[in-house]
Amino acid sequence: MIQLTSLRVATTAVPEATLPVPVLLLIAVLAIALLLFLIMKVRMHAFFSLIIVSLLTAVAAGVGAKDLLDTIVGPFGKTLGNVAMLVGFGAVLGRIIETSGGAQVISEKLIGLFGEKRAPLALSVASLLFGFPIFLDAGFIVMLPIIYTVARRVGGGLLRYALPSAGAFLVMHALVPPHPGPVAAAGIVGADVGLVLMVGLLVGLPTWYVAGYRLALVLAARTQMISVPELLGKPKENQENPPDFGVVLGLLLLPLVLIFMNTGFKTLQATGHVPEDALWVQILIFLGNTPIALLISTLLAMYLLIVRRHEGPIGGALEKVVDDALAPVCSIILITGAGGIFGGVLTATGIGGAMATSLQAVGMPLILAGFLIAVIMRVAQGSATVAGTTAAGLMAPAVAASGDQSPLALACIVVAIVAGAITLSHVNDSGFWLVSRFLGISTKTALSTWTVIATAIGVMSFALCWLLYVLVA
Repeated sequence: MIQLTSLRVATTAVPEATLPVPVLLLIAVLAIALLLFLIMKVRMHAFFSLIIVSLLTAVAAGVGAKDLLDTIVGPFGKTLGNVAMLVGFGAVLGRIIETSGGAQVISEKLIGLFGEKRAPLALSVASLLFGFPIFLDAGFIVMLPIIYTVARRVGGGLLRYALPSAGAFLVMHALVPPHPGPVAAAGIVGADVGLVLMVGLLVGLPTWYVAGYRLALVLAARTQMISVPELLGKPKENQENPPDFGVVLGLLLLPLVLIFMNTGFKTLQATGHVPEDALWVQILIFLGNTPIALLISTLLAMYLLIVRRHEGPIGGALEKVVDDALAPVCSIILITGAGGIFGGVLTATGIGGAMATSLQAVGMPLILAGFLIAVIMRVAQGSATVAGTTAAGLMAPAVAASGDQSPLALACIVVAIVAGAITLSHVNDSGFWLVSRFLGISTKTALSTWTVIATAIGVMSFALCWLLYVLVA
């Protein structure tokens, strides 16, 4: 397990408020309102909006000029210290598998195994596997030509194949590291990324099957049949030198195996079953650290899918793949860092402590409060990343103040927050428009299908998280 306690934006001791609690709470409400105004009405980029609001919040709460820069820069660096590597390595790994034809190989293999009658299940399973390292928007676009081809060949309407695939991508993108939402929330709250990965998969897989697959099929059957639009053309039928299915599958599973190995040996160390000072144990734990596991998998993918299969000079090909992968995620990385700033300011000013006191007075469970705050932020401004990081920043001081959260309970809180951050996807969410436009469906149809699926995934994963939290808290 990767212990991210050092990456907490909140400190273990909640700062004493310098202003009355009602004043601090009013500042928090005004800060959130200003943040939403800048993002939604002014259309300012979330990165700048979060920094501006963080600065104004710090000043309003009484942070002096000499401490202002440290209050901003410190949380930003701590948040990015882990997020940047995880998101960057994950993006490069996904891009390599995408450009090598790995997604198509996996899809065709699974359709062959499941049969055409179960093609929706095959595509959904393929999206689960491919969705581990690649974001929803990029992964869904990569899968679309394959979905179009299967829909044309098998019949039954486009939504029968597209919605289960999109639902699978959403589950992985929302709940499972190395995606930015759960990684950033884990860093801000102080949870272990390895445990967040385990909890995300534990609640995500049944959620995918019920809400992302079964519900998607029901909604597709109840919706007027949609023909395949002519948007992306067709996938290459006979790609030269396609990668081997086993190689691609192994590359997707390798980081999971390494991370689980880390978690397992950490647990065995804690229970005294393996010696803590044994060199071989330390090496295996090191290899299973999430950034190292993703780095190993990415370097191996470079060799197996590019270097070994490429003819001629290889440097330019590798550089292009990496540049193409990293460019789109720079904005996401900066937003997560800015979300860490907001959380750090709330902690440093005592606003977080005031919120923690209020939550304790109301008696609302931390995990429920985190989920509801994320839902409110999601509905208000649309971005799941902003909703998750903001909610995590608001909850971090309350979590720190509680003082009795086990590592597994912290992981449950993180997954509950990111579950709320995907709930109620609607017209202010870029993912909503990506799915609706590429499927050629109306806004009304998207609201009755995609919004319902996203909400069901968010609510069910939260419910399972809360159940697990009750059992372990």
